[in-house]
Amino acid sequence: MPEIRPSRDEDLPAICAIYGHHVLHATGTFETVPPTEAEMAARRADVLAKGLPYLVVVDAGQVLGFAYCQWFKPRPAYRFSAEDSIYLHPDARGRGLGQLLLAALIEQAQQAGLRKLIAVIGDSANAASIGVHRSQGFEPAGVIRSCGWKFGRWLDIVLMEKTLGDGDRSAPAQ
Repeated sequence: MPEIRPSRDEDLPAICAIYGHHVLHATGTFETVPPTEAEMAARRADVLAKGLPYLVVVDAGQVLGFAYCQWFKPRPAYRFSAEDSIYLHPDARGRGLGQLLLAALIEQAQQAGLRKLIAVIGDSANAASIGVHRSQGFEPAGVIRSCGWKFGRWLDIVLMEKTLGDGDRSAPAQ
């Protein structure tokens, strides 16, 4: 039975391997060189320092995916809006783990006081990521055409959004 839990330091090698696969073989991220474990550790530490969730899905002791959210932009005014990121091991696709992981991320993001989650999905042909976000209530917010160059071709990004809690109907807790 898969378990979703907060990530731990010892999960970093698996997180790096999963993300590295996506960097080298997929268009969901526009990075072209896999970050080192030290860089991924620093990124994770930054997310956690902001009180934001960084989760993993584990089955039979193996990390099969991870998800986190980070301020949409680095300026403090964005601290109630975050971009989500979710990546699965290639062998874990099609098992519903992405939906479970994203649902848990949404719940924890709301508990952390976020009011908006934004998906910035690499490649408008990325049906799996678009579908998992749609299944969790994200709505289309736009497409930016041909803004990334990877694998010898232009790629779009698809923007989707999900309002959390009161959204913009009330002021956030400071």
